Amino acid sequence: MGCVTAAATGPAPAEIAPDREHDAMVELEDPWVTIVWNDPVNLMSYVAFVFRTYFGYTEEKATELMLAVHHEGKAVVSSGRREEQERHVQAMHEYGLWATLERSQL
Repeated sequence: MGCVTAAATGPAPAEIAPDREHDAMVELEDPWVTIVWNDPVNLMSYVAFVFRTYFGYTEEKATELMLAVHHEGKAVVSSGRREEQERHVQAMHEYGLWATLERSQL
């Protein structure tokens, strides 16, 4: 009489696959971080200025990050998708700061 479809009998393999794909996508989209490193060239006030100007951090947050760069040798200044962090690293280079990109260790 009528046709029985796969949807009527249970999920088809194509309906299960997106869950696996989603898990793989979440893994690939793990946050990346922009790290600014200490250098012997830039003044601490300039580094804080860059953090305020580019990232829009408050004076307090920019100073906290600048002091981490100065005392600890580096600071994570941003985290998110890889493409966004690549832009941040490039911007830090354009400001004359030493910055790198790494996958977050969360």
